[in-house]
Amino acid sequence: MVRYVAVIGPSRAAPEVAAAAFQVGVLIARGGANLVCGGGGGAMEAACRGARSAGGTTVGILPGPTRADANPFVDIAIPTGMGEARNALVVRAADAVIAVGGGVGTLSEIGLALKMGRPVIGLGTWEVAPPPGDTIDVAIERVLSPEAAVRAALAATD
Repeated sequence: MVRYVAVIGPSRAAPEVAAAAFQVGVLIARGGANLVCGGGGGAMEAACRGARSAGGTTVGILPGPTRADANPFVDIAIPTGMGEARNALVVRAADAVIAVGGGVGTLSEIGLALKMGRPVIGLGTWEVAPPPGDTIDVAIERVLSPEAAVRAALAATD
């Protein structure tokens, strides 16, 4: 069965975040998984570019109503016309989620993924913990490299 790994992150990525996302994309493709993302720029585009450079398949779940909004490295563009509500579809479509950097949009995707029970691997992203005394068992698996991020995501989907 083919695995799907979502890469989430900022639509305007700093160079180091874009470089990490690119490498994550390469490694997802080399690991035999498909890459799912929001289909936009920044970390999403860098991850798609990386996956494409390694012969992988990329899926962009777009916030707008047209495929033309996809970055040039998206193979399968799915326009939703849902705006930011499409974040739920991005993480629902994935078997595991890798967050690379990110702003509040990324934070919303992290929260949705955790609520859906998706494994979330964090590379230079938000730290999320339940309030003191809460018994909810949710956490982001924090890693320090693209290699560790993809290794953890693929292991979580076995």
